[in-house]
Amino acid sequence: MNPTSVDIPVQRLPHGADLDLPRYATPAAAGLDLLAAVTADLVLTPGGRALVPTGIAIAVPPGFEGQVRPRSGMALKSGVTVLNSPGTIDADYRGEIGVVLVNFGHTPFTVRRGDRIAQLVIAPCMHAEWREATTLPSTQRGGSGFGSTDAPREPGS
Repeated sequence: MNPTSVDIPVQRLPHGADLDLPRYATPAAAGLDLLAAVTADLVLTPGGRALVPTGIAIAVPPGFEGQVRPRSGMALKSGVTVLNSPGTIDADYRGEIGVVLVNFGHTPFTVRRGDRIAQLVIAPCMHAEWREATTLPSTQRGGSGFGSTDAPREPGS
């Protein structure tokens, strides 16, 4: 283990026993590839969505989370992406990792056993401790709403 890694216990479930464990495609990759543990081809029609099993369960340590993210090539080529992106795997969850895929493309998309369907990023996760205040520190943006940083600016500002 190197200083930028964390030990994650992984359990292969019976329907994923023959699949590879998640792995990094390259030495500098941020995400591990998650594979589809479907028992039969799954066709996602345009606009359709499905929970795709991965055949594994993991034990994320406290202070970390697992983030399930789309694969960019799949999204670009077919319009298929992770619907609740990023999906969060909490440190106390011990069930199977499932990936909610949605087909925003124009043609049916087939998920086959062993297909790389998403990425899993392990990231540090902080807990907030609320401190109620009557006022908040001021900022240049202030209370401007959604998208306010893209508002037209006065000349010279």
